[in-house]
Amino acid sequence: MSRITLMVNGESVTAEVAPRTHLADFLREARLLTGTHLGCEHGVCGACTLLIDRAPARSCIAFAVACDGADVCTIEGLADDPVIVRLRAAFTAEHALQCGYCTPGMLVTARDIVQRLPDADEGRIRVELAGNLCRCTGYAGIVRAIQRVLADGAPAAQPASAPLPVLPALPTLPPTSAIETPRGPEIVQTLRLALPLADVWRAIRDPYLVAECIPGARVIEVVDDRLRGEVRASLGPIETLFSGEGRISFDDAAQRAEIVGDGRDGRTGTRLSARGVVRLKALDAATTGATVTIDYTLRGPLAQFARGAVVQEFAAAIASDFAARLEARLTGKSLPEQRHLPAGALVLRAVWRRLRALLGFG
Repeated sequence: MSRITLMVNGESVTAEVAPRTHLADFLREARLLTGTHLGCEHGVCGACTLLIDRAPARSCIAFAVACDGADVCTIEGLADDPVIVRLRAAFTAEHALQCGYCTPGMLVTARDIVQRLPDADEGRIRVELAGNLCRCTGYAGIVRAIQRVLADGAPAAQPASAPLPVLPALPTLPPTSAIETPRGPEIVQTLRLALPLADVWRAIRDPYLVAECIPGARVIEVVDDRLRGEVRASLGPIETLFSGEGRISFDDAAQRAEIVGDGRDGRTGTRLSARGVVRLKALDAATTGATVTIDYTLRGPLAQFARGAVVQEFAAAIASDFAARLEARLTGKSLPEQRHLPAGALVLRAVWRRLRALLGFG
């Protein structure tokens, strides 16, 4: 069991939860907040949508332990929110609900649309609603309800939590930082490098060289044990650029390096906190084994893609590319062109492997 503390609808809540407990289950079963509905439980239907640190998120695929310290707001916590009050009236007037099962998540998403896209037309509203499925209404009434609120000019909503931190301007790093230590899922990858231990350790101690070998990564500045950088990735049409800062440390005796970083994608508002530990071991005079351990917390709109299988595909692809590029870099070979992370392909690869396993093809 893990001890977590959350702010739930404005109330500080501390509880012991199992690491596998999803946020939706914790809220429904431990807090009796049953307005958060469970549909597909795969992050697809949107019935469980609520706010985590002010951003809409799927609570059925968010682990409660990964949300430790977060500000969570369910549909119950938005009962008196001015935008939600207006949306409820519009949903009633436009016959935007029938069975009502999707309605709590639909209202949370509609509130986000009203606040974030005050000039949205019908086409844009439908695109934004694509992640919330309704089996009854045909969506026409829902779209009209949102248009009605937008046309009337929605009042400012009550803040669900403190705003996400704004990263300091380049190029000067501040003397202190509020870099968060993640408590999320842990992934482990092992590498076998056809290079002597001393050469690999020397390379690991160079943040610029390491970033050069990681697809989509770039180090902007290093000052003492602090660094600032960015990572580009794509998920189909979604392009992300996570910018942030981190602390890095090295243990020469144990051949161990650790980096703790905190970044944010400016376009989606998704926040990523991660810690990576690299341990090296000489397998023989010319071969080095590396164990890379990463744990992370992802909050915001893109958190719905942080499924275990997809993350494992990310880790495997990054590890493979990193090993090949590092060996090429240290042996004087030409490096392949560096690209941003092809997240869409990795999602499809994860789904394909799962399908093959279900069909008995290994």
